Amino acid sequence: MNRCVIFDLDGTLVDTPRGIVTTFAAVFSRLGLPTVDSASIRGTIGLPLPAAFAKLLGVAEDEPRVAECVAHYRSMSRRIMLPMAPNLVFRGVFDGLASLRENGFLLAVATNKFSANAEELLVAAGLRDEFSAVVGADQVPMPKPDPASGLLVLNRLGVAPERAVVVGDTTCDVLMARAAGMSSIGVTYGVHGVDQLLSAGPTWLVDSFAEVVTAVRECL
Repeated sequence: MNRCVIFDLDGTLVDTPRGIVTTFAAVFSRLGLPTVDSASIRGTIGLPLPAAFAKLLGVAEDEPRVAECVAHYRSMSRRIMLPMAPNLVFRGVFDGLASLRENGFLLAVATNKFSANAEELLVAAGLRDEFSAVVGADQVPMPKPDPASGLLVLNRLGVAPERAVVVGDTTCDVLMARAAGMSSIGVTYGVHGVDQLLSAGPTWLVDSFAEVVTAVRECL
């Protein structure tokens, strides 16, 4: 029976938070909007872009400024982050993913990025070939923490929830896993800290990607 590991992307596989903060700041500057501190921007990572900009601007998601920010972000992020991507892959990810695949695990990505942006980043980082499926927020009715992304991955790969685990750095990932009937591994090196992750009740909590690999083998 197939076993599957579903990874978040930003802050779990690739250290994009640095590039994300820089890009958000560039968008605000380009549009003449008030400056937002880095900590506040980091706190929105994992949300869909419209939700993130709406939260930072303190407006509704259907506010025209939000759509304008999203459009600029998508354009500017390519120029800022994609060239950096190979150097942003977290330590241990390349070897860890290869080890999991060699041991028969199917690997997938479920992200709140739009699928085209996720695909671009994975290709730029040299990671795309590791994954059998990539699901973005535009492919499901509701983004994480709704279980739709995880359930779509399971359906595509023919894997039962009890044979899958979600790996992520935010409560959205942990809550999605629980809602979909999957185990979860929270990683502490990304966006959310230990206390925040623990509040969502992950099955495991680890501090490095090497520990992710160990936890996956233990739980599946």
